[in-house]
Amino acid sequence: MRLTVIAPTNDPAVLDVVRDEASGWASPGTAIDVAGAPATAAIASRHDTALAVPDLLAAIAKAADSGSDGVLVSCAGDPAVHEARENVDIPVVGGFQPAALTALSLGERLGFITVLPSVVPMLRALIRAEGLTGRVGTIRTLGTDTLDVHDTAVLTGLIREQALEALHHDEADVIVLACTGFVGAAARVRRELADAGFDVPVVDPTGAAVLWLESLVRLGVRASRTTYHPPPTMTWRA
Repeated sequence: MRLTVIAPTNDPAVLDVVRDEASGWASPGTAIDVAGAPATAAIASRHDTALAVPDLLAAIAKAADSGSDGVLVSCAGDPAVHEARENVDIPVVGGFQPAALTALSLGERLGFITVLPSVVPMLRALIRAEGLTGRVGTIRTLGTDTLDVHDTAVLTGLIREQALEALHHDEADVIVLACTGFVGAAARVRRELADAGFDVPVVDPTGAAVLWLESLVRLGVRASRTTYHPPPTMTWRA
């Protein structure tokens, strides 16, 4: 199986991190290709999403044409995912949907943790679109304006602080990391929450997405053509 992970970034250093992270989750026998969509440094707003979508769609189409079995868009905002499903005949996922649907099987209320307040409205829109409003207890941010916390200990501490607040206020039964940039944090946060007396799952979006995508490929399924119709060829008449 060959999967392509596309990162909506113009930072070459990020691609190496994305490759290592996705490869670490992939099953034996799954090859991971990585590509960038260089319109933005990262996606943290609707404006960023609008800029990134054309490059993402082009990169997804290229991956499908090259023989990739499936595509992961490495962003918890699922940019270009639904649009691409209309145009390619392989499974396409982002970071939000697999993580959220996995978390639904693990507890009653979901608590999302992301980076910036500007991402929260995007997550709310995704939650509404998936019909999950009644299952989401909170969306919390790290309280930092940086998009790339490279120190794992610092990152873990920030996530743990928000997760503990959610748990102490009885807002969540499952913690969902709503940023694919939270590399390597899920397992460590889960252990630290357990040490604090909260035995709850912490769902990593990249891990959930890679494993979900592998399952779709092995099941031999892709997006339904009664939901995702191929774009029609339109002819305008004077």
